[in-house]
Order: sequence, then structure tokens, then C-alpha cells
Amino acid sequence: MISKPDLRSLSFEELKRETEEAGEKSFRATQVYEWLHKKNVADLNEMSNVPAAFKEKLLLKYDLYSMVPIKVLEDSEDGTKKFLFKTIDGNAIESVLMKYEHGYSACISSQVGCKMGCAFCASGIGGKVRDLTSGEMLEQIYEMQKAADVRISNIVVMGTGEPFDNFDNFIRFYEMITDKDGLNISGRNITVSTCGIVDKIRELADKEYALTLAISLHAPNDDLRKTLMPSANRYKIKDIMEACDYFFEKTGRRVTFEYSLMSGVNDSAECARELSELVKGKNCHINLIPVNPVKERDFKRSGNDRIADFKKLLEKNRINVTIRRGMGKNIDAACGQLRRSYMNGEADIGQN
Repeated sequence: MISKPDLRSLSFEELKRETEEAGEKSFRATQVYEWLHKKNVADLNEMSNVPAAFKEKLLLKYDLYSMVPIKVLEDSEDGTKKFLFKTIDGNAIESVLMKYEHGYSACISSQVGCKMGCAFCASGIGGKVRDLTSGEMLEQIYEMQKAADVRISNIVVMGTGEPFDNFDNFIRFYEMITDKDGLNISGRNITVSTCGIVDKIRELADKEYALTLAISLHAPNDDLRKTLMPSANRYKIKDIMEACDYFFEKTGRRVTFEYSLMSGVNDSAECARELSELVKGKNCHINLIPVNPVKERDFKRSGNDRIADFKKLLEKNRINVTIRRGMGKNIDAACGQLRRSYMNGEADIGQN
């Protein structure tokens, strides 16, 4: 049960105000912030240069929500690591650490569970439990860096949950992870994925951040999309596209459209032609994703030839397109699978 606000979610300016209200000198805020966001302590008692009286005052108002890794799986082929974290209230979330030539990339969750109910995704099975705080989102990054002894340079908020259903905490996370007093990761190295919550796309655009917006599209028309994504009943593709155009106008950042290829569902030549027409003339990128099979779902991955043909049809229409490289195929890297196994009592959490 969460009863107090998360101390790690306080911005540097908010922590400075807390310090002033507690009658402490301003440099104490810098000390506490560094302990939280650079040294990643899990207990205020570890803050050796902070007065005990000040720590006691903080603990009266705040808790320190630390993530406890209870399972880490590593793919023997590509080195991808999947983390199962236990939250302060006993829930479980997943995060993934991937190694590329350019460095390490992390995929993090924004909620415990998800209420979007996409038909091909394991994350939404069981629905949404709660939002993650911005501090819990940050802590996924910190814990993976510490466990793997690496520096993460790229972040995708594409794990369990709909970030724009937890918009305020996502915005706070983004501002803190890019803060010079924190990890200072470039906004250009951060991607956020949404199923297409139109008003939040526009609200994000108005902030003019230098991040990448990714839209989970997965179908070239509303009728097909409604069979895959319940959110399509509320947000029409036309409205999403107009919001994406607005995002590009405000930020100059091209939008990525994610398209999970499912055999016999959305991988036909006609779908490719429709998709080409939909994004024609837009400064965008199509990311084709061969769907990861989920045992609770019936969707199957498109064959390699069909995937290649789909890509060629898009390229023929001068659409910028790539096929996402499969990472962590041997460790249930599809979002939500490890958490589901743990919740069902199937995951052996005693071994890494």
C-alpha cells in the first residue's frame, strides 16, 4: 500500500523548496539529489553526509520507492537482459536492457498492467493495476545501469502501460532524466510510444521536447484497427494523423509509426498499399515489428517472405521503413510475458 509521495519523484527545484522549508542550507538539496539520482541509494540512512534530523523530516512526508530486481534473464545470443522488478507495494513490472553498436538502450514500463487491451499484447491481460511514479520510472534505468555496470544512453518508454494514460508522471520522468543534475540523457535519445491518445499528443507537441514520438498503429484503417485495439473506437486514424502533423509542426521531429505484422491479419499487399497511402508525403518512419507470439493470444508472426514483401511495397511507394531487429527472442522479451509468468506462479524467481 502506497501512503506517501515518492521522494525520488521530486524535481531538483521541489527538493530545494523542501530543504528551505526544513530550515536547512540550500546545498543539502544538491547532496540529497545526488544520492538519489547519481548514487542511487535505496535507503536514506546511506546518505552519510546528510544530517539525521533532515532525513527524519523527509521521511515524515515521503517514502523512497526503490525497485527490487527479483529475476534477470539474459539472452545467450544477443546479450539482451530482461528484468522483473518488485515494486514497494508488491506488484511486478518488466524492463529490458539491450546492447547495440551505439551503446545500451533501455525499454521501461510506465504502469503496472495496462487498460488499453490490445488484442495481440500480453501487457494488458488482467488490466491496469496502477500508474508508476516518475521516480519508479527513473529507478528502472538506475537499477539496470547498476546491475549491468553500464551507462544507458537511449530510452524507449514502450514497456507495460500506456504512457499517455500516465501523462503527468511521464512528463516529470522526461524532465528529470534529461536534467543536467540527473543522468542528463539527451531528449533526442528518448522515444515514447502511445496507442494514439490525441489530446495528449497535442499537449506533448506544445512542450516542444526533442524526443521521438512513436504511434502504435498496427492497421491502415479504422475498421481493422478496431478489431486489434479498443482505443481505436475512440481515436480515429484521421485524428491521430492530424495530431502527428501538429507534433511535427511544433517540434520538427519526424514521427515513427509502429506496425506489428500478424500473419493473415494485417500483412496483406492491400494493407501495405493502404498504409503507403495513409502516410504518403509525411515526414515519418514505419517500424515493422514481426509480432512476438503470446500463449494467451492466437496471433502468429508473419513469415519472412511476407515481411520482406510488405517492406518492398512500402519502399516502392517511397516510404521510409525498417524491420525491427528481434532482441531477446530466447527470454520471453515480448512485453508482459515474464510478468504474467510471475503472477501465475510459473516464473522461478530464485535463480537468475
